[in-house]
Amino acid sequence: MINELNQRSREIFRVIVDAYLEAGEPLGSRTISRRLGMNLSAATIRNVMADLEEQGLLYAPHTSAGRLPTEAGMRLFVHGLLEIGAITEKERESIEGKCAAAGRHLNEVLDDATSLLSGLSNCAGLVLAPKTDRPLKQIEFVNLGPGRALVVLVTDDGVVENRVIDVPLRMPPSSLITAANYLNARLIGRTLEETRTTVMAELDQQKTQLDTLTARVVELGLASWAGATGNLIVRGQSKLLDDVTAIDDLERIRALFEALEAKEAMIRLLDATGVADGVQIFIGRENSLFNHAGCSMIIAPYTNSREQVIGAIGVIGPTRINYARIIPMVDYTAKVIGRLLG
Repeated sequence: MINELNQRSREIFRVIVDAYLEAGEPLGSRTISRRLGMNLSAATIRNVMADLEEQGLLYAPHTSAGRLPTEAGMRLFVHGLLEIGAITEKERESIEGKCAAAGRHLNEVLDDATSLLSGLSNCAGLVLAPKTDRPLKQIEFVNLGPGRALVVLVTDDGVVENRVIDVPLRMPPSSLITAANYLNARLIGRTLEETRTTVMAELDQQKTQLDTLTARVVELGLASWAGATGNLIVRGQSKLLDDVTAIDDLERIRALFEALEAKEAMIRLLDATGVADGVQIFIGRENSLFNHAGCSMIIAPYTNSREQVIGAIGVIGPTRINYARIIPMVDYTAKVIGRLLG
């Protein structure tokens, strides 16, 4: 559609969108004339604005007011007119520093990277951490008191994940040790799913010497990861409230918070990023997950050494976020995380 606009229409449209991204305010014909520096009358500009409005690219928020871009207009601008910048060397160093993995859990690295993106972009940052499908090295059970235990899972590349489970109240501590020894003898070099298949088959066929309580602990430990789709980490949600000026805006943000807390958000995020390479940009209703939030999402997948998409990282903010600056920032962060995963 961008090719259908002549040069004059493009310039007027660009000035209106630039003003919206800067201040969120509608722009009138006289202000546009001054900003363009072209010998165009206010009447000519109004005629062009009317044409752009008829095409669904602009709208008037109030009678006799200037114009603002519609969601369709913003998509046209981002995909057809936006000049994407480059991140600074300082931003690169910050991202690489936050993603440094030495001696840290993967989720901790992803948490820090998400918080950094939120701070740099002044938006909410989010990341979908991968589920555990790497070969395993060790599993341990830690007693947390009556009826509670911590399951610690270590993969062969050093990633550590924890789960808290409920256990029988009268279970002796020795059962936790026995359960860990039993699992460790069967999991080395296998993925969690492979271990689960082997162990559950043994338990079903009663081919083990485990007592009832210990067998129950083994089942609970494996079940704590059943169906895991990874963890959705969101940081900087409060930044979404910075531009809220009306009750309707507040209601849209509340709906967004609820969507982020929904479990299916994790799967949909992967679906959104797994169908194409590189950064994905969703504006308003274009994004089926956040279509009631009046927000834009910029998100990029990260891959493992086999080029399989295993997670995604990005930001959510108002539709007038700084796309030119944030797009390369999200892209670079996703690539750094991908290198980290090897």
